Amino acid sequence: MEQLNLLFSHSKNALEEYFKQETDKTVSLTLTDNSTSMLSIRTKGNSVFIRLHWIFLHAGNDVIREIAEFIKFRKRKTPLISKFIRDNRNCLKNKQPKPISIRTQGRYHNLKELFNSLNNEYFGGRITASITWGKNNPRWAVRKRTLGSYSSHTHTIRINSVLDKKNVPRYFINFVIYHEILHSDMLREKKNGRRLVHSYEFKKRERLFEHYEKAISWEKRH
Repeated sequence: MEQLNLLFSHSKNALEEYFKQETDKTVSLTLTDNSTSMLSIRTKGNSVFIRLHWIFLHAGNDVIREIAEFIKFRKRKTPLISKFIRDNRNCLKNKQPKPISIRTQGRYHNLKELFNSLNNEYFGGRITASITWGKNNPRWAVRKRTLGSYSSHTHTIRINSVLDKKNVPRYFINFVIYHEILHSDMLREKKNGRRLVHSYEFKKRERLFEHYEKAISWEKRH
């Protein structure tokens, strides 16, 4: 069976927030596997209830914008949506990717609040990645190895739950989140066809974090 070309990867939360901003309404988005009704909209007062086939998680931004316009204005012609469905018709029988469990509220730190603050301050609010605490792991050596990660496939940042402690300063958690947001923002940086991970430009932008030196120093001491 033909595989979906994953050039884009939106998250349900990001789409829901985008549609909310574009329509100025309360939006409830449900992802479905219904290939008969790929997009359906129901309104009640100032609320909009949207049922959208999961394949649109991988649609280009132009298609997503057209969906927002369709929701807002109920325009009859949707050429980009129709073309996207035609181009990916052979993929519709694929199973929906397993949904990611998002957990932003920790015992001491709320990742969503920290992410939004960093996104607005350093990235103009343009980053749409989801963020979540990782699963608890009782083995310290394993837990300490990776403090954060970014998955381009699911467009999700995971922060190691070992950081959700009272004695971990907020500026250090912010630094880890900022580092992973940079990976999301610089995903397409390549050299000779190969993706660059920690390039010179990445490290240069990493140093723009306000508490960079203090965060590096704290990490070395722990």
